[in-house]
Amino acid sequence: MSDQAVAEYRIEDLAHHSGATVRTIRAYQDRGLLPKPERRGRSNVYRDTHLARLRQIADLLDRGYTLASIKELLEAWDAGRGLGGVLGLVAEVHGPWTDEEAARISREELNERFGGLPDDDAVSEACDLGVLERVPGRPDQFLVPSPQELAVAAELYAAGVPLVAITGHLRELRGQVEHIASRFLEFTTEHVFARYLGQVPPTDADAAEAATMVRRLRPLAQQTVDAELARAMRLFATRHLQRHLGAAGGPQPTGPSPVALPAGTVRAVQELVGAEHVAEFVRAATERELQARTMNDLARRGDR
Repeated sequence: MSDQAVAEYRIEDLAHHSGATVRTIRAYQDRGLLPKPERRGRSNVYRDTHLARLRQIADLLDRGYTLASIKELLEAWDAGRGLGGVLGLVAEVHGPWTDEEAARISREELNERFGGLPDDDAVSEACDLGVLERVPGRPDQFLVPSPQELAVAAELYAAGVPLVAITGHLRELRGQVEHIASRFLEFTTEHVFARYLGQVPPTDADAAEAATMVRRLRPLAQQTVDAELARAMRLFATRHLQRHLGAAGGPQPTGPSPVALPAGTVRAVQELVGAEHVAEFVRAATERELQARTMNDLARRGDR
């Protein structure tokens, strides 16, 4: 780097400061993502604008954007269209969707919360699920993106649920929740955000308005799921309890009381139709008697 007021970089220096490889920088140039450097003698000279562009590309890649979509955004920027609204929308969508703050936990604390003994397989499974994240250079430390989720797992474990069952349930639950999230996004895109997506990239004003809508709608998905989950839990927990209490001889649902037939009548029916057909015979006889009484009642009314 030179000592001039405007910083200048060789490609190796640019790679060092940006975190990109020399090969990646050249590939970005070939794809039109990065402006060509200034040619000075036999050397290429890069400036802070190149460094800023590389960091911008890296940030958008981290947010899940493809190189093709990044190129469209950057071309709009180079053409003089503001990207402040677009980048604000990107930040709004990519930002936290919860007020919960991540925490750290040591391996010793983790062991204490889950039985007191180290379980490397359980830790690896938790890292695979994203419940824990390893801290580089600190094998005894973990980042906990959602302390609430870890607390739930600890409570379930303390209640007697095996760790393998907890992680299996989380995997199943995550798939179902991701389906709900996908459907909510499809729903809001169709009815709310479609008008902002007609132009790619959207105008600065449209992107800014869409970012405002994201802020307004962001809590709705969780509020809806919370309300529906509470309703479903009450419904199914009540049914579950009634079923188990009934099986244990507890209170039974109210309804017609069974009628005990005299033993002699039961024996006579068994001899007539066989033991396996007693219930069917009694039901048919009862229906026949009810029909006969109904017909007699109607006939009496007709005679009046």
